[in-house]
Amino acid sequence: MKEANLSVSIKRVCRTTRSLEAPQPWGNRIENLDIGFRCDQVWVGDITYVRKPKSRFIYACILMDVFTRMIRGWNLSQHLTQSLTLKPLQEALHQSVPEIHHSDQGVQYLSNAYLSTLRRHGIEISLAHRGRPWENGYAERLIRTLKEEEVHLNDYDTITQARVSQIGHFITHVYHLKRPHAALGYLTPMEFQQKNLS
Repeated sequence: MKEANLSVSIKRVCRTTRSLEAPQPWGNRIENLDIGFRCDQVWVGDITYVRKPKSRFIYACILMDVFTRMIRGWNLSQHLTQSLTLKPLQEALHQSVPEIHHSDQGVQYLSNAYLSTLRRHGIEISLAHRGRPWENGYAERLIRTLKEEEVHLNDYDTITQARVSQIGHFITHVYHLKRPHAALGYLTPMEFQQKNLS
């Protein structure tokens, strides 16, 4: 295949979900839930990686309101630490509070600090079952959009460049304000949210 120039490049995959080994007391609360009547009924969270030059990674965390598709919080970090998820959650809770928080079983979402923050605000905890990414499909679809329409089209030399001028710009100026969603009747998330708040 190499001689015929038919070989393909091998794509490195970065694992972002490391689950706790013990069984969790929370189940998937949104599996049969009818979502679609009010803002902040369900927030979904997930983590993905963003490749930098020289095969290095930075990590992106997102929190999205399922009803409006608005990204309530997001963060970038060079490390898969607790602050990657906790900081955007704390900032988002200054603006609004969801009824349910749904994520995978990654250790960042199951840390004492994260869980205590959710409990302190009276937020119900919902988890996808281990090894079932489709149970966090809303967040997975958002990450796919972010990667297809921003990350895979650009290179990021520094985390500051990614945060401020590229990924940050995509979220606040393109995704929220310019990108229509079929699920929202082809309105943008901001248009849909404003329509449902008036």
